[in-house]
Amino acid sequence: MLNPNLDEIQLTKDDYERYSRHLILPEVGMEGQKRLKAASVLCIGTGGLGSPLLLYLAAAGIGRIGIVDFDVVDTSNLQRQVIHGTSWVGKPKIESAKNRIHEINPHCQVDLYETRLSSENALDIIRPYDIVVDGTDNFPTRYLVNDACVLLDKPNVYGSIFRFEGQATVFNYEGGPNYRDLYPEPPPPGMVPSCAEGGVLGILPGMIGIIQATETVKIILGNGTTLSGRLVLYNALDMKFRELKLRPNPIRPVIDKLIDYEQFCGIPQAQAEEAKQQMEIQEMTVKELKALLDAGAKDFVLLDVRNPHEYEIARIPGSVLVPLPDIENGDGVAKVKELLNGHRLIAHCKMGGRSAKALAILKAAGIAGTNVKGGINAWSQEVDASVPQY
Repeated sequence: MLNPNLDEIQLTKDDYERYSRHLILPEVGMEGQKRLKAASVLCIGTGGLGSPLLLYLAAAGIGRIGIVDFDVVDTSNLQRQVIHGTSWVGKPKIESAKNRIHEINPHCQVDLYETRLSSENALDIIRPYDIVVDGTDNFPTRYLVNDACVLLDKPNVYGSIFRFEGQATVFNYEGGPNYRDLYPEPPPPGMVPSCAEGGVLGILPGMIGIIQATETVKIILGNGTTLSGRLVLYNALDMKFRELKLRPNPIRPVIDKLIDYEQFCGIPQAQAEEAKQQMEIQEMTVKELKALLDAGAKDFVLLDVRNPHEYEIARIPGSVLVPLPDIENGDGVAKVKELLNGHRLIAHCKMGGRSAKALAILKAAGIAGTNVKGGINAWSQEVDASVPQY
């Protein structure tokens, strides 16, 4: 429980009117609203999770909100990142978020950190705030946020989302577990697809982000039972919640400093291996592919390794679908051999990464091929603008 000096906090006439529904709640009342006004919360990320939780924290009357983000608003964000609007596309997310927060609550102090959170700046950025809310979408930053919160003894309100499922808990609070108790080791790079690769129901982060906002307010009020020691799992398709118990691991490593989290999660090693594979795989541009198609060349098979629902969205004329998962499990390798029948292989995906992975697998099976650089996104940008980008 946070213990601000409430004698120094005064509610204004506007506060009484704005927070009237809080003030008549015995669990909040005058003291609780003062606690909210005295509190400071740092939100890491203004994406799917950060959007709803920032809106509700501002509306609840949090006195000071810090936002860390270095991205700009993209049209594809608007399906779930509800704090941003169409007029902000191409502009910094933190500026968009601040603008919307002040429309909801002009009395909220908003601090902006337009930077990537790193081991060099994390402690300085996090230190002034009472609570940290993790709205990130990658493992290195999650471990970084966790370790910084442990070192500074800050509660870490955690959430994550993927496709139709989400989870939420509170780490490092009142002797409870931290992120390393849930995930002692990061998964191998690439094993867990990003939302850009796997997709996400736009409504899902709203649910998880609101849970995070609720937990944040409860910690500030010192009321209710938090999710510390409990991991809530939510399945939107089934509309079911499950709960798992979390306990501190008595043999977990001591966190005494911030480390290189990219290295810890194996990112440089994976990137080096990917670069090595790409160097070993021949590439061609989409314009070179277009020239082949225009010339009526018949000596190649154009392989699309995306998923079937992506193939329905957009496709390059003449391409044949064999999804990467089928190639990875071996079934697709035999199919590709059958399709080739002496022809050469050209492969593509959305942006070039999955097709390079597919070609590496096929190369190990004795099938050489050429990768289309930039995939169907590059085709849309450089060859045929009528092909949708997604």
